[in-house]
Amino acid sequence: MKTLFLTALLGLGLATPGLAQHDHHHMPGMEMPAPAEDADPHAQHRAAPAPEPAAIDPHAHHPGAPAAPAPAPASGAIGTDLPAGTAPAPAVQPDRLADRFYGAAAMAPAQAHMLHEHGSMVQNQVILNLFERQFRNGRDGYRWDGQAWFGGDIHRLMLMSEGEATRGEGVEAGEVQALYSRAIDPYWNLQAGIRQDAQRGPDRTYATVGVEGLAPYWFDLEARLFLSTKGDVLARFEGHYDQRITQRLVLQPRVEVNVAAQDVAESRIGSGLSTIEAGVRLRYEIAREFAPYVGFNWERRFGDTARYARLAGEDVTSKGIVAGIRFWF
Repeated sequence: MKTLFLTALLGLGLATPGLAQHDHHHMPGMEMPAPAEDADPHAQHRAAPAPEPAAIDPHAHHPGAPAAPAPAPASGAIGTDLPAGTAPAPAVQPDRLADRFYGAAAMAPAQAHMLHEHGSMVQNQVILNLFERQFRNGRDGYRWDGQAWFGGDIHRLMLMSEGEATRGEGVEAGEVQALYSRAIDPYWNLQAGIRQDAQRGPDRTYATVGVEGLAPYWFDLEARLFLSTKGDVLARFEGHYDQRITQRLVLQPRVEVNVAAQDVAESRIGSGLSTIEAGVRLRYEIAREFAPYVGFNWERRFGDTARYARLAGEDVTSKGIVAGIRFWF
């Protein structure tokens, strides 16, 4: 009986592996999926591709290195195409480096001297743009046009004078202006003051205001308005341009237009457009401060001004050759 029991137990142990394997394939949830027909038998031995490393800035580890630029927006706008920012500007450092070593009080005189030498100092100049002999319509005469000024870059006191004289007959028309000039722009000055006439007719005194300066393309322009003590209103517009042919040879065209708001019979000036004068002068600058020149000048009177000239036996139109010098100091 004991021998029969051991034999049965041994037979059951030998049958167990086959029985267990058969049950493994039929247990719910434990079936192995069938391999795909095109599966790669070596796929399990391949390593997944490593991700690419991010770009590394070689200067990122240095102190003070600039931050990497922000990526462009999705729209693709860059640079000046981006909307304006609202971040405040960096603060201006008002102190000077020398103040850290010598102190602000010790450096103040040097700062004041530097500002004086670079625009705050007082200067002066005398210049005669025209100082010439005129030969026109068979008559011999003279003409001058110049100014002197004293002051700085912003505020100046100016004296201006111009006029004409005929040889043997004295001054036909002359004037002197005393003006305060104030810079209102790097290229333009506002001027106001008094004009006093000295001529054959009655003398006149005017209050005057105007502007003068340098227009684009280097045109020198002036515009002035005059109000006399008699209530007469006059205006004048002038312009000239220096065309350099060489470093020393300069061609200068000039134009002057005079206008009156009403008739001034005592001065033989008619209302509206009064006179137009145009000329051209060729000068040779022996030095910048001294230049002889020759040229041609033309003048025409209009309207009632021309009528007054005819009544006085004068020419309405005059033209002639001029020769003179231009100098300044």
